[in-house]
Amino acid sequence: MENVVLIVHLLLALSLIGVVLMQRSEGGGLGIGGGGGGAVSGRSAATALGKVTWILAIAFICTSMTLTIFAAQNASGTSVVDRLGPLTPPAAEDAPVLPDADTLLPPGEGDNAPLVPRAD
Repeated sequence: MENVVLIVHLLLALSLIGVVLMQRSEGGGLGIGGGGGGAVSGRSAATALGKVTWILAIAFICTSMTLTIFAAQNASGTSVVDRLGPLTPPAAEDAPVLPDADTLLPPGEGDNAPLVPRAD
């Protein structure tokens, strides 16, 4: 059922985008677009595209709320933080063992290396 509502929701979104783009610009936003008096004139007559836009918008909001309800039911009362697992540091036996400091140096350059003068 959730997949059907999701597909209808996507179709409504695409249809709503198409209908809005087909409408004539009433201008006023950026000073671009059709005339017609703007704010001076009264309310313009509702066109067929305007009515379709309202119907699609209401259907889009209904499917959005339906998908939200489905998502809330599927949440099953767990939090995202609960799914992360324990946030405690690892125990001492699980911690990585670092090598001695002398083993990180190249051979002959540690504290126990004999002092040999370099021939420069």
